[in-house]
Amino acid sequence: MFTDSNPYFSVSHAFTAYLSPWPQHHPLPTDIALRSMQSVGIQLLSDVKELEASCLLQLRHLDHDAKAIVDFLKLQSRKVDLVLQHVLEQETQEGDKFSGCQFGGSGIRLLSPSPLPLGSHFKTTLFIHDELIAILCFVKVMANHLDTTALSGAAQYYVDLEFSQILEGDVEQLVKASLNVQQKQLKLRKLAKDGAQ
Repeated sequence: MFTDSNPYFSVSHAFTAYLSPWPQHHPLPTDIALRSMQSVGIQLLSDVKELEASCLLQLRHLDHDAKAIVDFLKLQSRKVDLVLQHVLEQETQEGDKFSGCQFGGSGIRLLSPSPLPLGSHFKTTLFIHDELIAILCFVKVMANHLDTTALSGAAQYYVDLEFSQILEGDVEQLVKASLNVQQKQLKLRKLAKDGAQ
């Protein structure tokens, strides 16, 4: 995920992931099967985000007087997203919980107390709270790197995982979210720089 050969940009940002090992002899699910594996909450959040993107795109073609309407609709959409995410967070999640530190349209990077088996696949649920994203996908372990900067005495690994099965709409969500996070980070850096002068 973190090489120049990857088609998507990735950004450092905290998130939560739940990983369940996928049996080696099982084929990865098709898009239709993957969609059927999603919880009702994830389906709802995904559908709402797709509808929102479509409607906002159409509203952008209206004249500048429609800006207030667009802003109001964005606020209403955010409220719906927050409620859906709260419902999702109350659901019992399948798999082991990991803290994520980087994501993009090609894959994710997690922190783990031990390396994960290279080449193995995991059914994964991602929650990127700040961006109101919940995604079910499959990932493949590409690399494990020992974190030599860890302050605690316990070993910690960065685990790079690429998406091996993910819905196209979810890739779009991740790409938009990574660009949005980068934009926020750049604004914060600029404010910090301006404040230091």
